[in-house]
Amino acid sequence: MSSPKVLFGFHAVGVRLKTAPQSIIEIFYEPTRRDARMRQFLERATEAGARLIEADGLRLAKLAGSHGHQGVAARVQPLPQVHSLDDLLDQVSTPPLLLVLDGVTDPHNLGACLRVADGAGAHAVIAPKDHAAGINATVAKVASGAAETVPYFMVTNLARTLGELKERNIWCIGTSDDAPKSIYQVDLKGPVALVLGAEGDGMRQLTRKTCDELVNIPMRGAVESLNVSVASGVCLYEALRQRLG
Repeated sequence: MSSPKVLFGFHAVGVRLKTAPQSIIEIFYEPTRRDARMRQFLERATEAGARLIEADGLRLAKLAGSHGHQGVAARVQPLPQVHSLDDLLDQVSTPPLLLVLDGVTDPHNLGACLRVADGAGAHAVIAPKDHAAGINATVAKVASGAAETVPYFMVTNLARTLGELKERNIWCIGTSDDAPKSIYQVDLKGPVALVLGAEGDGMRQLTRKTCDELVNIPMRGAVESLNVSVASGVCLYEALRQRLG
């Protein structure tokens, strides 16, 4: 059996309470926090039959590895995951919608991207094993539960993985400031992988060359680019808008 892991913050622990309460080993909470949000959370935890343990802020911070725990942390068993991207794609019954992140190393950005991907109904997020953030407690906290619901695949060779997606007739669309078309001018209703690079550097050259098409996000103000999680939201929700329409 896999080793237990720690989730912290109301959103991350709350989603686990909602989706898989049986996987929760124990929940630590700060008894000095008595506001409505904590009371409601403890009621939900009690109804779910979770084991509750009082803990001071220092112990919670040590458990979470962060002071942003909001007075709540939980030790949980990892949930079963789809073993491979191929397995996932074989199971998907609607046109795949994938988010590919090239070189996103900040865990806060990754967590926000996972949250957006969950909201827009993306089937998975893909990143290279090198020069990319992995899932940790900070990512799970920022993702507000989405780290539990959105498959995150770290692949050895991103360009090769994009090539394999193309063999499955998944259109790989990269984002670039100098692209001739905007995200609003392409058809996103079919099988699509949206490829975004890290802020500043953007996609690596090989990743860019492997994409089927490049698009830009129109910028009308003084700033030149968006945070990668915001850009992910723009692109994924445009895909969702087209699919709903």
